Amino acid sequence: MTYPISFRRKVLSVREKENLSIAQVAKRFDVGVASVMRWIKSPDPKTTCNKPATKINMEMLAQDVKNYPDAYQYERAKRLGVSKQGINHALKRLGVTYKKKPASPQSQRRRATHLSAKN
Repeated sequence: MTYPISFRRKVLSVREKENLSIAQVAKRFDVGVASVMRWIKSPDPKTTCNKPATKINMEMLAQDVKNYPDAYQYERAKRLGVSKQGINHALKRLGVTYKKKPASPQSQRRRATHLSAKN
């Protein structure tokens, strides 16, 4: 759960005004001690996580997309030995999109894979 920035600032201002310790203010407002310590460093909540892929080799994933353009994500995950959700995030980082072909009949539409020009 993310606490609103107004609440975070209120907790920090009460701590300053009443000279409370971190543990005391955490107990008073019923929040974690680690949360209060983190708010002292930076009261603004983080909005994004810029963590790089740790297990998925992006070159191998791009090659897999080229070799198997119609594969499902669970198939890619099985081939690369990672989770389905990890494949989903990695495909977003690669900029892979799936578009239906407009020329195909409705009943037999297939998906075409498009890699962005980033790589």
